[in-house]
Order: sequence, then structure tokens, then C-alpha cells
Amino acid sequence: MNKKPYIIDFKKIGSPALGYISVAEKENLPFIPQRIYWTYFTPEDVERGGHAHIHLEQILVSVAGKIDLKIETITGEIFEFVLDAPHKGVFIPKKSWRTMKYSHNAVQMCIASIEYDEKDYIRDYDEFLNLTK
Repeated sequence: MNKKPYIIDFKKIGSPALGYISVAEKENLPFIPQRIYWTYFTPEDVERGGHAHIHLEQILVSVAGKIDLKIETITGEIFEFVLDAPHKGVFIPKKSWRTMKYSHNAVQMCIASIEYDEKDYIRDYDEFLNLTK
């Protein structure tokens, strides 16, 4: 079964007067997280990503700033998302090629379905394309 990327709208709890909280928990996640990390201070002229994963699924959230996200699935579909609100995330299925561009103040949180494993990475685009055959 081929899953597609989609927006996850984490409930925004609070008010403008007091501020907000959003929660990621088993009821609103497509998997049980095994790893959470964040990236920041990425120069605006740098494109990150440029890889896919064999088994890993992810949810990306821009907790600050703006992230332009492009995802190509194993079926060749291309999805583009703009993450610019801390209560919105994007689910990235396994075997999906992704690239990201960041605003100067962007902080990206990644919720990952498995622990880090270098062998899970597909870093060569042609190798990724061979998965579709």
C-alpha cells in the first residue's frame, strides 16, 4: 500500500491573550515516535533533504519560521507544502524523496517512526527512481 503525504493539523489550544499549545500524541499521529529531533540556523540558500528512506516515516513541523517542502512519492506524485504555523505538520511516507528550504529563523521539528539508521537512507536520486520500477 502506497501512502501519500498529508497535512496533520495539531489542535491549537489556548487564546491570543494567553498563548497556545499543540500536542502530538498517539491519537493524532500515524505511528508511535521512536525519535524526535530538530534542525535550525539553516542558511536560506541551502537546500536540505535530497534523500528518501526505505522504512522511516516522518512528520515535519515548523515550530518557527517557514519551510518549503517538496515530496516525491514512489509512484512519481509530487506534493509541495509550506509549513509556517507550529500547529501544522506534514506526514512523509517511507520511500518518498524530500527537499526542504528554510527561512533564516526556521526551526524544524522531525517526529520519526524509527531510530536513526544510516542504512535506511537512499541518497542517490537514480537509486530512488529504481524503486518505482
